[in-house]
Amino acid sequence: YGTANNQLPYPSDIALDSSGNIYISGTLSINEVRKDVQKWAPGATEGVTVAGGNGKGSNANQLWDPRGIALDATGNIYVVDYSNHRIQKWSPGDTEGVTVAGGNGQGSGTNQFYNPYGLYVDSQENLYVSDVNNHRVMKWGSGASVGTLVAGTGSYGSETNQLRDPRGFYVNTNGNIYIADSHNHRIVK
Repeated sequence: YGTANNQLPYPSDIALDSSGNIYISGTLSINEVRKDVQKWAPGATEGVTVAGGNGKGSNANQLWDPRGIALDATGNIYVVDYSNHRIQKWSPGDTEGVTVAGGNGQGSGTNQFYNPYGLYVDSQENLYVSDVNNHRVMKWGSGASVGTLVAGTGSYGSETNQLRDPRGFYVNTNGNIYIADSHNHRIVK
């Protein structure tokens, strides 16, 4: 535990690229100094910050509790910025991210999140996002300003059409979504 590049401050998610690099999001650190995504090359003894790393905040070069991460085929990094209620896209070499989903404050509108958590990017750059406190999974098309509800109802419950604090999920090649419905203690398809 610490802030050095060879330490992992509460890692929350990982992603791998085709070259074997590991990307790790870290949510907390001593004195809130590092809120970042690090890239670890195969055999490396320390990581390199590739997103965030400029303290906790809502500026384009900052993250506040990064959670889920995903990579697309061109090396862009998508980061769930949990406490900023947005998804940030960082292109390779960029020092600032671009908001590609959410970023309109905490809320339940189709252009908002209330603590997004998990993330998946498909081959068409559609984003799937688990929206924990809205008890739903949303899909955002590439360049969209609003998302589409694909699972849950937006209010919690245990019926087959409802979720309660969905977190991780997986989208298979047929478009089926398998969701870790955390407070209902189940996996739903």
